[in-house]
Amino acid sequence: MVQTQTSPVRKIAFPILIALSVSHCLNDLLQSVISAAYPLLKTDLSLSFAQIGLITLVYQMSASVFQPITGLIFDKRPIAWSLPIGMTFSLVGIVSLAFATNLYWLMVSVFVVGIGSSVLHPEASRITFLASGGKRGLAQSLFQVGGNLGGSLGPLLVALLVAPFGRQYIAWFAVLALIAIWVMMPICRWYRSYLNHLKKRPMLAKVQTKRPLSAKMTAFAVGVLLVLIFSKYIYMASLTSYYTFYLIHKFGVTVQQSQIYLFVFLVATAAGTLTGGPIGDKVGRKFVIWISILGTAPFSMLMPHVGLFWTVILSFCVGFMLSSAFPAILLYAQELLPDKLGLISGLFFGFAFGIAGIASAVLGNMADNFGIEAVYNVCAFMPLLGLVAWFLPNLKKR
Repeated sequence: MVQTQTSPVRKIAFPILIALSVSHCLNDLLQSVISAAYPLLKTDLSLSFAQIGLITLVYQMSASVFQPITGLIFDKRPIAWSLPIGMTFSLVGIVSLAFATNLYWLMVSVFVVGIGSSVLHPEASRITFLASGGKRGLAQSLFQVGGNLGGSLGPLLVALLVAPFGRQYIAWFAVLALIAIWVMMPICRWYRSYLNHLKKRPMLAKVQTKRPLSAKMTAFAVGVLLVLIFSKYIYMASLTSYYTFYLIHKFGVTVQQSQIYLFVFLVATAAGTLTGGPIGDKVGRKFVIWISILGTAPFSMLMPHVGLFWTVILSFCVGFMLSSAFPAILLYAQELLPDKLGLISGLFFGFAFGIAGIASAVLGNMADNFGIEAVYNVCAFMPLLGLVAWFLPNLKKR
């Protein structure tokens, strides 16, 4: 049965959306443990910046390459219990990460964690649409902010619960994976009920949704969106993977202090994500995309040239501005191809993860060869690519 994305429910299913947001929070919390543990891994196993970048590349490629594939598979053959299956991969990977003793073991561990992420993002994003009752901006913001909140909590928990005691304490995060599986149970039951409803009314699954643009203009718009994802996630990779090292090197802060400053940045990304979707509903996706990416440039270009206090303030501004872009970009893409929601969600999540992984590897080599400060001097200009948002066709608020 091929599932289309038309009028799935008449009323917004808030309990399901909240459960999806919590699931996304716990999933991304587990994912963020990887980058938050980099200073500990670097010290324990004597890793170089290039090897840190390679670990990130393996994780991001695992999480990205499989996302469009799983999105397409679940579009064609929905599986009600797919979310717990994906979380089981994350659970196994995070426990393995805690006890890895060499680079290759680390890479296998993060690869398995990445598979879990590749299942959750396209599938949960599609279910978010199905439960939205037509309020897509609100639903997507709730879903996305859960992920950003989880991503901000991960480094804080690592700083409080792992850094003082040792890397093996990462294994305790398996408890959160088990909680996530429990939270996913009502989502699975709701989704199973929805799929059974479609089986009883097969004509509902065959209704085609009209695309707003021609095939040529749709392809052009998708290309522009991918350029914007490229600029956003290269700069985001410099912050999520190397911000702690930058603070430690330039300002002499401790590992725990650097994790707290990273937490400030990630909280800002959660706040920006929460505002991006609803604002886009009111003023249009294009405006939010334009302002959020290009508007980051003044802050990013100032940040390498100020002291610790203003670095933290500017990183908050960067996180808030830049993170509001992704919900708007994803919703814009979904509105371009409303009949391919799983595929388009997987493509954009996957491309974002892939770019972040490649960028982390390249930036790691740059840090080894030219110093960690060179990374931020170069990446500061990436938000200027937000200028290409000018070429996006205007889509009416839907």
